[in-house]
Amino acid sequence: MGYYQKHVFFCTNQREEGADCCNNFHARWMRDYVKDKVAMLGLSNDANRIRINSAGCMNRCDDGPVLVVYPEGVWYTYTDEKDLDEIIVEHLQHGRVVERLKI
Repeated sequence: MGYYQKHVFFCTNQREEGADCCNNFHARWMRDYVKDKVAMLGLSNDANRIRINSAGCMNRCDDGPVLVVYPEGVWYTYTDEKDLDEIIVEHLQHGRVVERLKI
C-alpha cells in the first residue's frame, strides 16, 4: 500500500464565467470543510493517513461538484455538508461506498 490509506481529491477548478465547473458549487470551501473534519476526527494522523487535496479540472463538470477517493477510484458528487459527512463516516471511516452519491 502507498503512504496514504486513502487520498481524496476535490475538483476545485474555476472556469470562465458562466461555464459549468465544480467551484461554482463552493468546492474549495467544501474541500476545507472535509479537511478540517477529517483532522478533527483523527483520520489524517499517522495511523489512518487520509489525505484531502485539491485537483484541477477532472473533466467531470457535468457531474459536478465532484471528488474521487483513491485507491478505490470511487467518484462522488455532493450538494452540502450532510453529503460530505456521509462520505466521511461511511467511506473514509468504515470503507463502505455511499451508493446514492456515487457517479
